[in-house]
Amino acid sequence: MAKRKALHVCSSCGHQESKWLGQCPACGEWNTLEEQLALQDGPGPLLHGLTAPRQSSLLSRIEAPTSARLSTGIGELDRALGGGLMEGSTVLIGGEPGIGKSTLLLQAAASVQRSTGQAGGPVLYVSGEESPAQIRQRADRLEVSGAHLHLLCTAHMEIIREELARLKPRLVIVDSVQTMIAPEAGAVPGTINQIKTVTHELAEWSRTRGSQVILVAHVTKEGQIAGPKVVEHLVDAVLLFEQSGSDLRFLRATKNRFGAIEEVGIFTMEHRGLEELTDPGRVFLGPDRTHPPAGVVAAPCYEGSRVLVVEIQALTVPAKGGVSRTFSDRIDNRRVSRVAAVLEKHLGVSFSDQDIYVNVAGGIRIQDVAIDLPLAVALFSARQGKELPRGVLATGELSLAGEVRPVSHRAQRIKAAEEMGFLRLVGPPGGSGQSGGSAQKAGQISWIEAPRIAQAIRQAFSSEP
Repeated sequence: MAKRKALHVCSSCGHQESKWLGQCPACGEWNTLEEQLALQDGPGPLLHGLTAPRQSSLLSRIEAPTSARLSTGIGELDRALGGGLMEGSTVLIGGEPGIGKSTLLLQAAASVQRSTGQAGGPVLYVSGEESPAQIRQRADRLEVSGAHLHLLCTAHMEIIREELARLKPRLVIVDSVQTMIAPEAGAVPGTINQIKTVTHELAEWSRTRGSQVILVAHVTKEGQIAGPKVVEHLVDAVLLFEQSGSDLRFLRATKNRFGAIEEVGIFTMEHRGLEELTDPGRVFLGPDRTHPPAGVVAAPCYEGSRVLVVEIQALTVPAKGGVSRTFSDRIDNRRVSRVAAVLEKHLGVSFSDQDIYVNVAGGIRIQDVAIDLPLAVALFSARQGKELPRGVLATGELSLAGEVRPVSHRAQRIKAAEEMGFLRLVGPPGGSGQSGGSAQKAGQISWIEAPRIAQAIRQAFSSEP
């Protein structure tokens, strides 16, 4: 057994030194180094008694598991996870306080327990922030108190280890990882050293036992996961819960070892908890947006595996102080500035003396590259004060040379636009070799091909059907 030696660990950043220093050389904080015993070599307390391979194996001789994913019973959560929870996976979910992380996971835990029963093992919900009575009140409100969940309200890893060894649960939810205390990592919860120790131990236990672990994390003012940013490489998936100005909640994956990260789960907060928004419909459009005012254009955006028709809103006003600024929190500021520069270069529309405001109705954050052309149409409409004709929307990626580049999932975009009642979709050529400005009929909607930005703007504002 390796001899344990004393180390001095910074309670702020987790930096280790062999001797005490007044100032931490890593983060610069004063009087934060505390004496602790170094961790023992070998497996952590949760892994004692579990066998681990000590020799390498040929990849061709390793059998890959064929077990299906564990469904959480919540379709939008499964969508963000790529289809459900994989065996032996660890998931980190972050979000602002009060956004609904605990509510969502309590609903998911009850649904898993009801669907699987005790066949695959119990479900354990660990809370380091709330009392059992508080969680029971939430369960009564969500009408899930009848589920046979195992509840453990503690922040001490020694107690959690004992309960995991006794129950052998199939799913473990820890709310939140910042409150957990492992004695070997110090006495102060929430430090980077504590979070790394707890996350590593639970992730190794999950992989070894084949169970699923979900960790809840807080976020900073910038929307990044607080503290656990350094442990994202330890987990298999990272989900961020975002909130718009309305009751909409968006669950988006920023890392997923077992699926795509483009998927977005959409929820609404109701009195009975989070409800799935499986058919967004006109949530992102508003009433009769087939005839929008100046500065507004609709766009079919591909998010994950579905198309959402969203409303792009643009406003330009004279710059104050002679310095133009761009305000956009749902579309990247740099993309807005780039599209404005393309319009100024190839159409001669000046934005250098204008403040630009861009918004997406419903508050969803758009990452699809096909948002370039509708953003350009909205900026042109706002700058010129011209309204789009009825039933027109746009899609396409813009190059710096003013070209409208092809986009993926053309058929799905056309279908979504047609379902919303639109008549014309201005976009890039579809590879048919036809000249710019040609129209192709697809059902009740026409795809208007425009290879360059000037032609796209002209076709978008054309009154011809």
